[in-house]
Amino acid sequence: MSCLLDDARIERLGSAGFFVIDDFLGAEAARAIRAEALALARSGALRPAGLSRGDGFRLERVSRGDEIAWLDAEAATPALAGLLATLERLRDEVNAGAYLGLRRYEVQVARYANGAGYVRHLDAFAGGPNRTLTAVYYLNDGWIPAHGGTLRAFPAGGEPVEIAPAIDRLVVFLSARLEHEVQPSLAERLAVTAWFYGREELPR
Repeated sequence: MSCLLDDARIERLGSAGFFVIDDFLGAEAARAIRAEALALARSGALRPAGLSRGDGFRLERVSRGDEIAWLDAEAATPALAGLLATLERLRDEVNAGAYLGLRRYEVQVARYANGAGYVRHLDAFAGGPNRTLTAVYYLNDGWIPAHGGTLRAFPAGGEPVEIAPAIDRLVVFLSARLEHEVQPSLAERLAVTAWFYGREELPR
């Protein structure tokens, strides 16, 4: 089985805080995952996403306008289950190459539409346990600039980077380091996001 990562991607994760892989799983697998994510969205399973967690959790649709559903690996449909298995491989390869000590993870499907976006933020929350690594897999076939919805990343000490949410593109970044925002999406925008927790995690 071929490796998902190479030395250049591991080095970029350390230097820039993120890397991008295009054609991550191939067109056939990507479209199967897209079909299952669309079916989940059409089923009414998605709910408005909020900000923060615990007592600080709140809905602020101006700041964050997506709708989400959390995925359970045991209940996932076949193509999504295959994606989750690949994300576990990604975790193991990042651990081997970058020594992050990633352990458990959580995964959600998110949908943006009708001008919804997400203001500039970090994926790591204050306090622990906390997210160490974020992996976003995009599912948007035929995406064009007029659709909006780009991921705008803010590498420390560098210029902002615009990343289109094109199908079969994976973006991986350090959750506590890379500030980013989702630009308003004028077309339906689907993604599967995994957050990996590291060594600082408290016992569950």
